[in-house]
Amino acid sequence: MFVNAIETADQYTRPIHTIARTYGGLVTPGAATFFFVNETGVAITCKHVAEAIVGAESINQSYQRFKMERDALARDATFRRNLKGLELKYKYKPETTIQVKHTFVNCFDAITNIQVQVHPTLDLAIVRFEGFTTKHYHSHAVFVNDPAKIKPGRTLCRLGFPFPEFNNFHYNPVTDDIEWTTTGNQLSPRFPIDGMITRFAGDPANPGAVLSIELSTPGLRGQSGGPLFDRDGLVYGMQYVTHHLHLGFDITDLGIVSDGKKGKVSNSPFLHVGHCIHVNQIKAFLQEHGVRYYEA
Repeated sequence: MFVNAIETADQYTRPIHTIARTYGGLVTPGAATFFFVNETGVAITCKHVAEAIVGAESINQSYQRFKMERDALARDATFRRNLKGLELKYKYKPETTIQVKHTFVNCFDAITNIQVQVHPTLDLAIVRFEGFTTKHYHSHAVFVNDPAKIKPGRTLCRLGFPFPEFNNFHYNPVTDDIEWTTTGNQLSPRFPIDGMITRFAGDPANPGAVLSIELSTPGLRGQSGGPLFDRDGLVYGMQYVTHHLHLGFDITDLGIVSDGKKGKVSNSPFLHVGHCIHVNQIKAFLQEHGVRYYEA
């Protein structure tokens, strides 16, 4: 059903690859999604994704200051005590994130600046890329212009990058830094997931306004910021969160037989439903900030 639509969305939907390092030394990959709304390098994603991109600079600068103070400590009998005091000053624990780096995969030949505008209430942000001469994305989103098409029972599809399989990064002990490399796997596979429109979420302060579209299946981690589209490729919204609905079919110490052995299991099942920012909210935000977009 969505074969051609997925190919269309793939032309303008891109992953954000992230590497994060904890003070304990663990380096982990992560991913999110964004998609372009026109040919001038303007995209949209979730506000929580955009804020993480902007906030990375503060995290990295804090660690640079920590390193300068750490390297200035005398390497004598007082070093361990003084280092502990420095860790308390910066509130560093083994699980604390001390470095974050992002890369925007297969988008441009160069990026000199990124401007971010976040929605005041919705999990929505505009990202403007600057300084490029060549684009590596093709086409752009085309939004549905008839909101009457958005009804419960219609099946739609989301596209994103929930499984970060890239490994083109490493920790450099000489520079005490995490770095992107030109070796290893630089890509992660796209992942579509369909779902039926079930309900809508409204705005308590504005009766009648629809903020988001609920689907019968979850939006997966890493798909945040990805487009929601129909079989014709028209965009209906943007994935931003998954809610967990308690089904009430709880079981406690239920007797079962597994692998020839008797046992007991307990379970509290939930239905995981994805929510996507409604297309009308996206278009209104783009209009507010003078961003050209397309609809059909």
